Amino acid sequence: MEINNRVAIGMSGGVDSSVAAYLLKKEGFDVIGLTMKVWVDHEAKAFDSDKSCCSLRATQDAKKVAEMLGVPHYTVDFSEVFYDKIVNYFINEYLKGRTPNPCVLCNRQIKFGELLEKAFELGAYYIATGHYVRKDYDEKTKRYLLKKGIDSSKDQSYVLYRLTQKQLEHALFPLGNYKKEEIRALAEELKLPVAKKLESQEICFIPDNDYSGFIKRQVKDEIKPGEFRDVHGKFLGYHKGIIHYTIGQRRGLGLSSDRPLYVVDIDVKNNVVVVGHQEDVWGEELISSNNNFISIEKLEREMKVTAKIRYTAKEEEAIIKPYEEDKVLVKFLKPQRAITPGQSVVFYDKDVVVGGGIIEKKVR
Repeated sequence: MEINNRVAIGMSGGVDSSVAAYLLKKEGFDVIGLTMKVWVDHEAKAFDSDKSCCSLRATQDAKKVAEMLGVPHYTVDFSEVFYDKIVNYFINEYLKGRTPNPCVLCNRQIKFGELLEKAFELGAYYIATGHYVRKDYDEKTKRYLLKKGIDSSKDQSYVLYRLTQKQLEHALFPLGNYKKEEIRALAEELKLPVAKKLESQEICFIPDNDYSGFIKRQVKDEIKPGEFRDVHGKFLGYHKGIIHYTIGQRRGLGLSSDRPLYVVDIDVKNNVVVVGHQEDVWGEELISSNNNFISIEKLEREMKVTAKIRYTAKEEEAIIKPYEEDKVLVKFLKPQRAITPGQSVVFYDKDVVVGGGIIEKKVR
C-alpha cells in the first residue's frame, strides 16, 4: 500500500480522541473518524454509561465532534469479534485464577488490528488514537520505536507494548508531545461539546466495576466455592469462588486473624485460595510468557531495564534474560508487591518501550 495522507482516527467520544482528530486535520491530513461498536444487545445496558469509552452515548458524542470538525464519521460494528477475542479472554483468565488486562489485548487485536484493517478498506494509510505516547524510528536498527508520552502522569505506553512493527508503521499518536491540561484547554478553546467530559476509568464492558457479577452472568454455574488455606496448607475457611480474588487482596476475605491476611496464590486445580501475611505478598522474580518486543527483535541475552508489573505501578530496576522456550525471567533489584499472573510486565530503556509479556508466575 502506498503512503498517503489519509488517516482513520478511532473516536471514542472523549476529549483526547476529539482533540487528536482536530490536530490531525490542522496538520493537513485527510481525516476519517471511526467509532467502534463493541457492545452486544444482551449487555447493551452495560455500555449505556458515561463511564464507558465505548458506550452508546460516547458514539453520539463522537458523531457530534466529527460533524463540528467537518470530518466524515462512521460507526463500525466489532461486537462479535470483541466478545470473542476480548470478553471471552477476560472471563477465561479469571476462571484460571488470573487477573487480566483486557485493554492490552484490545489495543493489539481490535484498535490496531480490526480497526486498522477497516482503515485500509477506506483507503487510509494511517490509524490514529488519542493515546499519550510517541512513535519514532531508529535508522540504525530499522525498527519503529514506541516511547512514553511527555506527560508522565498520562503516559499510556504500558497498554500498547504488544504492538507489532507493522502496526507501529501505520500508527499516529498526535497527543504524545502534549500534556493533558493542554489538551483539555484546547478542547475548551475549540468549544468542543466533550470539553468537560470526565475520563473513562473502568473496563469499557464493565462500567459498574463489578467484575465478578459480570462473569457470573456470562458463565452461570462454573463458579464453585472452595477452601481458604494458609501458606502452610492449614484450612482457614471457605471462599465464594476464585473469580472474586486477586493477588494482594485484603478486603472481602471474611476471615478472622490476629494479623491482616492477603491473597498470595490461587490454586485453580484444587480450587484453593492461599492467604498469607504482608511479607508473603512480596516477590523479586517472575516469569513472563507471550512476550512481544518492540525496540529489539528478540531478547538474546541478559539486559538491564526498568520494568513495571501493572499499569499504575512505579517502574523499578530489573534484569531480564531469556528463559526456556520464548519466556523471560525478570529479576527485580527490589521486592515488588503482588506479582499477579495475567497482568503484564513491561520493560523500558529510559523512555523507550523495549517490550513486555504476560506474567506467568512469581518465582520467589
